[in-house]
Amino acid sequence: MRYTMKQKMLCLGDDYYVKDEHGDEVYYIDGKIFTIRDTFHVNDMKGNRLAKIQKKILSIGSTYVVDIGGKETIVHKNLLTFFRCSYSVDVPGPNDIKAQGNFFDFEYEFVNDDGDRVAEVSKRWVTIRDTYCIDVADGVDPVMVISAAVVIDQCCHEERD
Repeated sequence: MRYTMKQKMLCLGDDYYVKDEHGDEVYYIDGKIFTIRDTFHVNDMKGNRLAKIQKKILSIGSTYVVDIGGKETIVHKNLLTFFRCSYSVDVPGPNDIKAQGNFFDFEYEFVNDDGDRVAEVSKRWVTIRDTYCIDVADGVDPVMVISAAVVIDQCCHEERD
């Protein structure tokens, strides 16, 4: 399934709307302001919270916890990589995911431990706002992938600031 994640214009915090491949809004990502650590809520369009993303305090490197229905996924920027960035996505259970690619151009893919591509993210440069195209493989939780893409976007913005 293909999703488009677009940053909301004129908002406090980093807020995004996510549309499916039919152009229907399916998720709203609310970047909370006035919090001690970076916090985001992923909601469906009825306002139900599907996930909470929060930066871990006192961790080496950028680490975020994504809570989806009481199950925690840890997204961590790997520090000891050569020539390119990479992120680990530690999902509950086996078959963790790595995000790898060109993070400066925002072109990267999520690959599981078996080497299968589970998602691909591409930034569109022709828009004023940050806009990402996210392709999620069948059977993969789109909320988890979209949440991980939000974390990577935050980490890349931290480096540029």
